[in-house]
Amino acid sequence: MRLCDGSLNGRDSTWAQCAPLSQAPQEESVAERLGVGVAARLSRYLQVLAQAKKMGKDRISSQEIAEYTNINATQIRRDLSAFGRFGKRGVGYSVDSLLAEIRKILRTQGQHNIALVGAGRLGAAIASSPIFAEHGITIAAAFDNDPDKAGSSLGGVHVNAMDDLETIVRDRSIVVGVLAVPSESAQDADDRLVDAGVKIVFNYSTALIDTPADVQVHTSNPAVELLYALYFHLT
Repeated sequence: MRLCDGSLNGRDSTWAQCAPLSQAPQEESVAERLGVGVAARLSRYLQVLAQAKKMGKDRISSQEIAEYTNINATQIRRDLSAFGRFGKRGVGYSVDSLLAEIRKILRTQGQHNIALVGAGRLGAAIASSPIFAEHGITIAAAFDNDPDKAGSSLGGVHVNAMDDLETIVRDRSIVVGVLAVPSESAQDADDRLVDAGVKIVFNYSTALIDTPADVQVHTSNPAVELLYALYFHLT
């Protein structure tokens, strides 16, 4: 099992606004595998840029991104400059251009199908969220072991019985699974996803999941994130 996490840097007051990318990153640079920390930070920048676009912003500075992510503005400029040349100060990044470049770097262009296991309240919230669609992610199938929920609709997604998981996941070429199930059901749900060919699992339960070495597990726990934030507030 590989547990994935990203390191974040704090903010500082040092900043310089930069012009849009003046040239696209070289293909060999994009093709290189990013470090976990870099990938985590770029994902945070992508989240901010997507929201800025929705708000109608044309440009954004490294300091603005820093304020929304708690990542040092100098670190932000260092991360971005590694993938292209930057021009004049005082102009700011083009939101559209930078959004497109980071998506290219993270290889998130196009559509990606995921499977959602769990049609309870958490599963319903995930299925109803517009965030996935904004980044080209489609919940292609949902599953639940409750016979009363099988056949229902969850945020516009048909809920299937768990017995149909392997066939549907393989037929729809799904390689990412999201677990929105109680902790006691997480391992069994994960095993079914892995047996169906899923290689990335997002675990929203508190369970510690065992998977083969070639399967990545990303665990999201709001309490842990809160403790992280409290540590820096209290020290």
